[in-house]
Amino acid sequence: MSKFNQSGKPILIAEDLSWRVQNTNILDNLNFSVNAADFVGIIGPNGAGKSSLLRCLYKKYQPSSGSIHFLNKPLKDYSRKEIAQHIAVVLQEPPTQFELTVLDVIRMGLIPKKALLSFDSSEDKQAIDEAASSVDLHEKLGQPFNSLSGGEKQRAMIARAILQSPRLLLMDEPTNHLDIRHQLEVLQLAKTMDTTVIVSIHDLNLAATFCDHLILLDQGKIVAQGSVLEVLSQQNIQQVFGVSAEIDQQPFSKKIRISFDLQAQSGASNE
Repeated sequence: MSKFNQSGKPILIAEDLSWRVQNTNILDNLNFSVNAADFVGIIGPNGAGKSSLLRCLYKKYQPSSGSIHFLNKPLKDYSRKEIAQHIAVVLQEPPTQFELTVLDVIRMGLIPKKALLSFDSSEDKQAIDEAASSVDLHEKLGQPFNSLSGGEKQRAMIARAILQSPRLLLMDEPTNHLDIRHQLEVLQLAKTMDTTVIVSIHDLNLAATFCDHLILLDQGKIVAQGSVLEVLSQQNIQQVFGVSAEIDQQPFSKKIRISFDLQAQSGASNE
């Protein structure tokens, strides 16, 4: 099994993980481990299995074969409440059925840690305010959740996850509906949450900037995993995404930058 960081102790281990729908393998024999405080990106083209993998990691889907261990315990043995106490999830499409205020939605992050029907303490209220402020929604706490834009809804769900104080944060394409400023802020916020993060992400340059390690999926299989430099090679990008790329250094973060050769793509499409 491949480990990203040989020096740490994994908090999550997937062994021979497969998930099938009827006779089709969506995830095929995945092996990886994630250490505490890792920021891991799951990348790959549409249909690669990124969202399906995340759903297996919070027990939305049951693996067809193989196993997932979380905090030295089989994930299948966790109750729903235990999952909520340890794992926070931010989905690609924020729920739209909430007939609640933004405050109510964010406050849901407290539920796994509180007794039934208990009232909010002054510390709870302060934590809610801080979580809302961290995603630039403090002024909208009293508004109906359904009145928010798509990007604002996503930020509210991230504030809910912050309030949950999880051991593991799973994020499925969290930047999809966000403008550039809020894309950067949300990922930076997740990176400073003092928790382990696994995020599926389309933008390879955002992945290169924020992730410590990457898992590259294609057709449900792991093509490469490891450091950003190891995974985001010209060869891997060409093989998996079918795009010619040049890799250099970003001027600000000094992380790698990927530039795509649009002329090469245009020439290939005209052949």
